[in-house]
Amino acid sequence: MPGHPKGLLPLFFTEMWERLGFYMLVGILVLYASDVERGGLGMTVPEASGIYGTYLAFVYFTPFLGGMLADRLLGYRKAVLIGGLFMAAGFFTLGTPGLPYLYLGLTLLCIGNGLFKPNISAMVGKLYAPGDPKRDVGFNIFYMGINIGAAVANLAAAPIRNQISWKWAFYAAGIGLLIAVVILLISWGTLARADQPNKPGPDDITPGRVFGVILLPAAVAGAAGYFLGKAFLPEGFPVTPTLCAFLLGMVPILAFLFNLARTAPPEEKPGMMALMPVFVAGGTFFMILHLNGSALTVWAKESTDRQVAWTPEIWKQDALASYFGNADAAVPRPDARTLMVVDEKLAKMFGTKKMHVASVAGVIAKGGGLRAETIWDPVAGAKTVAPSWDKLATFVFQNADIEVKEKVQGEGEKRKVSYTVEPKSGVKPTSKVVFLRQIGGKDVPVYLVTKSVFDKVYAKASAERLPPGEFLRVVSPEVYQSWNPIFVVLLTPLVVMFFAARVRRGAPISTARKIFYGMLLTSTAMAVMAVAGGLTEGGATKVSGMWLVGAYAVITIGELCLSPMSLSLVTKLAPARLVGLMMGGWFVATAFGNKLSGFLGQIQGKMAPSNFFLLLTGCAMAVALFIFALLGRLEKAIERYEK
Repeated sequence: MPGHPKGLLPLFFTEMWERLGFYMLVGILVLYASDVERGGLGMTVPEASGIYGTYLAFVYFTPFLGGMLADRLLGYRKAVLIGGLFMAAGFFTLGTPGLPYLYLGLTLLCIGNGLFKPNISAMVGKLYAPGDPKRDVGFNIFYMGINIGAAVANLAAAPIRNQISWKWAFYAAGIGLLIAVVILLISWGTLARADQPNKPGPDDITPGRVFGVILLPAAVAGAAGYFLGKAFLPEGFPVTPTLCAFLLGMVPILAFLFNLARTAPPEEKPGMMALMPVFVAGGTFFMILHLNGSALTVWAKESTDRQVAWTPEIWKQDALASYFGNADAAVPRPDARTLMVVDEKLAKMFGTKKMHVASVAGVIAKGGGLRAETIWDPVAGAKTVAPSWDKLATFVFQNADIEVKEKVQGEGEKRKVSYTVEPKSGVKPTSKVVFLRQIGGKDVPVYLVTKSVFDKVYAKASAERLPPGEFLRVVSPEVYQSWNPIFVVLLTPLVVMFFAARVRRGAPISTARKIFYGMLLTSTAMAVMAVAGGLTEGGATKVSGMWLVGAYAVITIGELCLSPMSLSLVTKLAPARLVGLMMGGWFVATAFGNKLSGFLGQIQGKMAPSNFFLLLTGCAMAVALFIFALLGRLEKAIERYEK
C-alpha cells in the first residue's frame, strides 16, 4: 500500500482470514448446537445460548492475558502464530460431532484468540514511528480487513452448511485460519520491525500481582458461585450455576479496577474514574450487539418471514417442518405424506442424524409403505442420489454405539421430557439411510416429526400443498447477521463525514456525547425490534425481515459512535503505566456484557417477543441516561487529558 509500511498488507489479510473464521462461528454456533433438523447437536436454545455467552465472554477476556504473555515472553509474531494454530485446531475439533468436541474446540479457540487478537493489533501500531500521522489511516485500513472478513463470514457459512454439512462449515473456518498462518509465515521477516514488545517499566503491574490480586480471587469466587448455584438454584431456573460462577468471578476483577481508579493519584484520578462509565456503556452495548449470534439469529429463524425472492439461491435453504408452525396461512405446506409422526426420542435421533439399527427398524415397523434406502456404507461408498435424499438422510450406528439420555423437567402439566443423543467416543457409523415412500409412482424422501410439530405445520394452513419431494426455499437465518458488518463498511464514511462537518462548522460533537448517542441509538434499535415483536402477536406469526435489517442499520450507527471512541479514550484517559491494564478492563467489561448476552438468549423464549425487546430498550436507555447525567464531568475529564 503506497505510503504505508510493507507489513500492513500481510497483517490486513491475516486478520481478515481470522475474523472470517471467528464470525462464521458467531453466526452458526447457536444454530448448530440447537439444531434438531439438519444434523446439529440437538440442545435446547437456552442451553446453546448459555454456551455461546460463555464462549464470547472468555474470547474477550483472554486477550488481557495473551497481551501480557507476548510482552514478557513470546513476542508478537510467535504469539500470533501460536494463537492462529490453536484456533485452527479449535475449528477442526468442532467439525467432529459431539459435546466433548464442542467444549474442547471452544476452549482451543479461546486460548488461541487470547494470543492472536491483542498482538496482531499491537503489531500494526508498531509498524509506525511514534507520532506518524499515517498511523490512524493504517488502523482504518486494518479494521477494514476485519469488516470484510465479518461481512463474508455468514455469506460463506450458509451455503457450506446447507449444501454440504455443519462439519465443513467449521473446516472452512479452520482452513481460513491456516491461510492466515501461512500469510504470517511468508511475511515473517517483513514483520520483524513490528515485533518489538514494550519493555516492562518499574511501575507496571507484574504478572505475579495480576495472578495474586485479580485471577486467583476471581477463580475462588467463581468456584464458590458455581457450588452455591448447584446447591440452591432449582433445576430449570434461568440463572444457572455457570452464570453464578461467572458473575461472582467477575466481582474481584471489577472491584480491583474500580479501586485502582478510586485510589489513583490526584493527577490520574479524574481520567481513571471517567473510564468507569465508559466501561459500563461498552459492556451494555456489546451485551446487546452480540445478541446477533443468539437471540437475534433465533428471531431470524423463528419469527422472520424468510421468503425473499430477490435473495440469491446460494444463501437459501430448504424450509423444514419447524418453519411452518407460525408461517402465514397462504404459505404452501409440505405434502402431509412426506412427514411421518414418531415419538420425541425417534424424532430427536433422526433430526440430529444419529440413529441406531433398532431405531431404524422401529420406524419401518410403523408401516405406511416406508422403507430405508442405504445411500452410503463403508464398503460400497456413496451412491449418486438426488440432493434432497442426501439432505434428509441419517447416519446409522450399531445399537451399542449410541447413548440416548432422557431428561425430565417439571411435574404435572409442566412436565417436559427431552433427549440427548450421543455416539460413544471413537465409533463410526455403519451406513447412511434415507426413509422413502412411493407417492405418485416415484420415491420421495420422508421426514420424521413429533405429533406436536406435525399439528403446528397444518394448524392454520390453506389447502395449497407443495408437490411431494419439493421444498419451499427461504433465506438462511445467519445471513441476516451479515447486515451489521455490511452497514459498518457502507456507513463509516458517512458517519466520519458528518462528524468532520460538525468540526468545520465549529460545533464538534464531544467524545462523551458520541458515547451517549451510541447508547441512545442502541436503545432505538431495540425499540424497533419491540414493535416487530408486537406484530408477531406473541410469536404466533412471522414478520418481514426488514424489521431486523432496520434494527441492524440503527445499532451499527450506534456502534460507529461508541466503539472506536471508547477504545481511543482508554489510551487517552489511563496513565501510560496502566494503559495495558485498563485496556484489559475494557475487554473485561465486554466479556461481562457477552456473558449477559448469552443469558438473555436463554430467557428469550420465556418472554413475549415485544417484552423481551422492551427490556433491552430499557437497559440501553438507562445507560444512555446515566452517561447523559455524567456528560459534564466526562467532557471536562476528557478535555483535560486531550490537551
